[in-house]
Amino acid sequence: MMAMRFLEDRVKGDPDDLIALNKLASYYLQLHRETADVSYLALALRSARSSLRVLPADQNLGGLLALAQAEYQTHDFISARDRAKELTEYQPRNTYGYQVLGDALLELGDYEQATRAYSKIEELDSGSVAAETRLAHVAMLRGDAATAQRRYSIALAQARVALIPSAETIAWCHWQLGETAFTTGDYATAERHYRNALTTFPDYFRALASLGRARAAQGDLAGAIEQYENAVRIIPDPLFVAALGDLYQLAARVKEAAAQYALVEKIGRLNELNGALYNRQLSLFYADHDLKLEEAYASAVREYAVRRDIYGADAVAWTALKAGKIAEAQSAIKEALRLGTKDARLFYHAGMIAGTAGDKSRARDYLNRALALNPQFDPLQAPIARKALEQ
Repeated sequence: MMAMRFLEDRVKGDPDDLIALNKLASYYLQLHRETADVSYLALALRSARSSLRVLPADQNLGGLLALAQAEYQTHDFISARDRAKELTEYQPRNTYGYQVLGDALLELGDYEQATRAYSKIEELDSGSVAAETRLAHVAMLRGDAATAQRRYSIALAQARVALIPSAETIAWCHWQLGETAFTTGDYATAERHYRNALTTFPDYFRALASLGRARAAQGDLAGAIEQYENAVRIIPDPLFVAALGDLYQLAARVKEAAAQYALVEKIGRLNELNGALYNRQLSLFYADHDLKLEEAYASAVREYAVRRDIYGADAVAWTALKAGKIAEAQSAIKEALRLGTKDARLFYHAGMIAGTAGDKSRARDYLNRALALNPQFDPLQAPIARKALEQ
């Protein structure tokens, strides 16, 4: 933080200090990774844009990279993709451009081109954290949890032996290993990785929330509430707030649940940046809780017009089902399942859509797959899946 303040003072004294502006943008992006405070994203965008006003992109690749990274983090995926392409043209032997390019393409649903970008990272920097974590994510999307686990483990080992180890990066790798285990219903292993993340990087908000989810999956409602409360105190992410509301609901703390649900909407609509970041979360929250269903569907469709990834298709499918648009739900869920992703929530949505459409055999198959893969995938939705399967 002292270094950041020093750089901020330098920029106040000299608004055209290119080096300070680029370093500041990098600091702000790292602070966002560590805290999820969206105010740092606005600061990163401002610093990167100021840098490029001082010197254009062809002479200022540091500013171009910072702007591409900031645009990606603010969900301006098209701009991030285009700037990352520029970077790869200027520096075809440097992996940074391919990292942002692949990440943006993945969010835009262009999985083949994203995988090519990631393969380029592996070619240039084989075994690196950047290569292994991205290829692990692709493996999960394609239903290969074993490969994902192996690659995240390699990334963790590399992060530990880095010249200057980053506690946040090490914790993030532990967290991703925990997420991989949780997705396959291995709650004890998931919890171990989350606790390792918290040992490495205390109060790591992602691991706190995921630990709460793991505790809930293992029947410890009080412990789950405690961990989610800790996470929400650090950063009131709508996903965490909604999950805490659900746990309060299960604990018969109805007023507290209602307060959390109201907070989800407030945060999601706080400003334009929050709207861009949390649009999908808010749509799914409405659908899960049978609120504002037409609005949820319209919002999911608007986002999917640009951000055509499988989880965007899933959001359209689930909100369409809740809004009574069965044909649209059936079409969208096919898109959501097109990669062969093994995710209990996707299977659950597919099962509920099939059941509503009258295809009992397919509904039974998908609901069985959801509950066999991850029987406690969600404290509110998993019991609904079991009830639907019984019926």
